[in-house]
Amino acid sequence: MSYRSGMRHILVALLLLSSPALAVELITGRASVTDGDTVVIRGTRIRLFGIDAPESAQLCQDAAGKDYRCGQRAAMALADLIGEGPISCEPRDTDRYGRTVAVCRKGTEDLNAWLVQQGYATAYQRYSRDYVPAETTARAAKRGLWAGTFDPPSDWRRAKRAGGIETRPEMEKPAVAAPATAQTTCSIKGNISRKGDKIYHLPGTGDYERTAIDTGSGERMFCSEDEAKAAGWRAPRR
Repeated sequence: MSYRSGMRHILVALLLLSSPALAVELITGRASVTDGDTVVIRGTRIRLFGIDAPESAQLCQDAAGKDYRCGQRAAMALADLIGEGPISCEPRDTDRYGRTVAVCRKGTEDLNAWLVQQGYATAYQRYSRDYVPAETTARAAKRGLWAGTFDPPSDWRRAKRAGGIETRPEMEKPAVAAPATAQTTCSIKGNISRKGDKIYHLPGTGDYERTAIDTGSGERMFCSEDEAKAAGWRAPRR
C-alpha cells in the first residue's frame, strides 16, 4: 500500500468516528404535560427517563395524614415549570408502550432531576440510578411526597390495575363484560374502602345495593365467601 493510499484510509476512518450522524437528535418544541412524568412535543409522547411520578388518580397523604391528589399535583408542578417556552429532550430509549424515553431540559434545567429533587417524583431505580442522589436530598428535606406517606407509583399500579400487572394508564384495556351466567352466580361484591380495606358484601345485606364495583381500581365480584376470603377480602364489621 502506498503512503498516499494509507493516509486516505486513515482520513476516512477519522471522518466516520467523528460523523454527526452518530449523535442523538434532540426533540425540541413546546410541550404539553399529560402526567407527572410524561409530556408530548409535536405529537411525540415522551416518558421522562429514570423517574416515576404518582399516577393521575393516585392519592397520597400529607404531613397531617390528609389525602391529596399527588399525581395531579406533580403534573401541575411540571406544567408550571415548563410554561409556554420550548424544552429539549434527549432520547435514551423507547418503552414497551412505544413512547420515547428521554432526559428533558428547559434551558439548562434538567426537568427529570427537578421533579425528583422537589419530591414530586421518585428515582425509578428499576431502570436507572441517575436520580438517586436527588431523591436522597428530597427525602432528607421532607419535600413533596416525602412530607407524608405514599405508595411507590409502581406498587400503586400493581395493586390497582390490570389484575396485578403493572401498566400505564394509557395502555389499560376496557373491562370485558362477564357472561350473563357468571353475573347471576358470582354476586358477592368485593369493595375496597378509602383506607384500603378489602370488604365483601353479600346480596341482601345493608350495604349491598349502594356498593358500586370499580374493576379498574382492583375491586371485583366473587362467587362464594370462601373465594372472597381466599383473595384477602373480609366480611363487614358490625
